[in-house]
Amino acid sequence: MIERHKKWTCDYHGGGVYVYNRENLILEQYPFEVKQTTKGRGALICDTSDGLKILKEYKGSEGRADFLYRLLHFLAEHGQEQIDCIVRTKEEKTLARDIDGTAYMVRNWYEGRECDTKSREDILRAIRQLADIHNILRTFPDEIPDYLQIQEDSLFLQNDRHTKELKKVRNFISNRRKKNDFEMEFLRSFDLFYMEAQSVVALQKELQGYEGLDGDHGIYGICHGDYNQHNVVFLRQGITVLNFEKASYDVQVADLGNFMRKILEKHNWNMGLGMDMLKAYNMVRKLSHQEMEQLYIRLAYPEKFWKIANYYYNTSKAWVCGRNLEKLEKLIMQNEERENFLHLIR
Repeated sequence: MIERHKKWTCDYHGGGVYVYNRENLILEQYPFEVKQTTKGRGALICDTSDGLKILKEYKGSEGRADFLYRLLHFLAEHGQEQIDCIVRTKEEKTLARDIDGTAYMVRNWYEGRECDTKSREDILRAIRQLADIHNILRTFPDEIPDYLQIQEDSLFLQNDRHTKELKKVRNFISNRRKKNDFEMEFLRSFDLFYMEAQSVVALQKELQGYEGLDGDHGIYGICHGDYNQHNVVFLRQGITVLNFEKASYDVQVADLGNFMRKILEKHNWNMGLGMDMLKAYNMVRKLSHQEMEQLYIRLAYPEKFWKIANYYYNTSKAWVCGRNLEKLEKLIMQNEERENFLHLIR
């Protein structure tokens, strides 16, 4: 019986109005008893007779949900026991449907603390966990659906497009008669970051056609797709990695690059920490020369500069939040340390 956070819906049948509790209607489709529920991150966390579960609306296709079910259970069977496996309904379906056809998914859930980005120990444990997951995922036997496969040139096309957009923003600001502090700072720093962007795109163009090797030494595999500190949770019994909804078949170091960039931005691109992160990953899964090139590309493209420029261009340019200027100034201040680290791994 659901005790809290009831969401009611109505259905008309035979001239009468029947009121349903939406959450009850969904959860009754599962083979467990719900003792209590609480809200959490746009979802419903359920204390059940079979442990903690999370109920969340699902936007993807049923085929993707079925694939994710197999993927998560494969991880659980190969050493990642505490993973947020999908729970099937009483009818053995990966999704439950509301009366209006809306799809919901129930997964295992765990109480713990998120990876502390200030803790070197937490960071390195999260890196080793990622490497272990990558190793396991490289042995996943199922055929990868087309819709999960990222095109080989997608990152090149994205970076090329972003570089052209940077120039467009520069031209727009240059033509403004009266410029605010953010716009002046943007123009002063533009050449530096634009040259970095051009350099990365040129390198990607040079490497095209060489990065798609197959076999054990290939650089492609299943990626988590959103590996960050919020999705790495430390439990009393170990670590769990959550939220694989964005899983894809791509260059696996995309996960590593995403995590490293977020952490190193918070640590002023500390070279010692960066090298320790690479060593931690290599201890579990050795990176090839090609993978190091791909990691370099993902860290070297000035994505943060593009994000700041893109946000400015797509919002009100007559009023720029001081926070945007602070972000830009911090980015400029960190760039020398960032370039030193990139030079080291290059």
